[in-house]
Amino acid sequence: MKQLLAFIHKEFLHVFRDPKTMLLLFGLPIAQILLFGFALSNEINHSKIIVVDYARDASTRSIIEKVRASENFDLYGVFNDHQQIEETFKRGETKMAIVFPTNFNQDLIHSGYAEIQLITDASDPNTATTLVNYFNMLLLDYQRELIEVQEMPFNINLSLRNIYNPELEGTTNFVPGVMALVLLLVCVLMTSVAIVKEKELGTMEILLVSPFHPFMVIISKVIPYLFLSIVNLIVILALSVFVLKLEIAGSLILLFGVSILLILAALSLGILISNVTNNQQTAMLISLMGMLLPTLMFTGFMFPIENMPRFLQVISNIVPSRWYYIIVKNVMIKGLGFESIWKESLILAGMTVFLLLVSIKKFKIRLA
Repeated sequence: MKQLLAFIHKEFLHVFRDPKTMLLLFGLPIAQILLFGFALSNEINHSKIIVVDYARDASTRSIIEKVRASENFDLYGVFNDHQQIEETFKRGETKMAIVFPTNFNQDLIHSGYAEIQLITDASDPNTATTLVNYFNMLLLDYQRELIEVQEMPFNINLSLRNIYNPELEGTTNFVPGVMALVLLLVCVLMTSVAIVKEKELGTMEILLVSPFHPFMVIISKVIPYLFLSIVNLIVILALSVFVLKLEIAGSLILLFGVSILLILAALSLGILISNVTNNQQTAMLISLMGMLLPTLMFTGFMFPIENMPRFLQVISNIVPSRWYYIIVKNVMIKGLGFESIWKESLILAGMTVFLLLVSIKKFKIRLA
């Protein structure tokens, strides 16, 4: 028994003296609880909406004040022109528009019936449905207050218009997210083992003594996977169009261009991981664990980024798939052109160049 206790004591000392083990035992569970229990939520708060008020009467002002007071909405602006709706939706500045018709208050008081139009950006059908439900609850609360004061029945009907996805099909949100996830993970995983495989096989010495520049070695690793990833992209788009019946509303050439940008960024990241690791298992583990969770959490197709704490929103900016997801939705679903995605494309291009340069710099020309 003394020997057993001595071995148990030894193992405890090994655990307590190893910072990596302590981090794995206590740091990882705490981080996961904080992320999934606090930061990541499917609830939608402070979603930007606009109001087009043609009536500008007491009833519309009361409803607008309720919208301002609600934590679910952030009122982006009150306009009196339908053109503002299309412009703000194209710029991605709002998720829903509330339209009050003329004589709203008169119709409600005299006939007991009025109508409000809701226009939603249904490229994300879950968000659109949730926002409509939030506003419907707010409207029911207003009607109850009105009935208590006037002591007569009132009925306010909602007229819904879902743009970009009238049928509220889930594929419009699912396909761009899966494209970002698959392309990033597969490309990083494929190239992360490229250089480290040469190290394990012992062929890296041959490459190092050859007259090839390190840049040429890296490019030779990237180009085959680039072409294979483009084939993968074609297959994904073909399945989306012919099997899932999701039409590509925008330019196919533009979609291919930004997809190649993401592929290059992912391949460069994979090469960087391959440069700093010594075996394939470590490279694959870093690729899967290091890319899967950030892509799922910070891309935006599973958890609304705007609802996360500020520091997590900042972290999400360094995830390439976040910008690619925005671009694909704007081009593939909304049919917008380069003028609407140039900022995201520039960020993605900058990430690609940065990762490629770091990969070249981190390439070790000596094995020792």
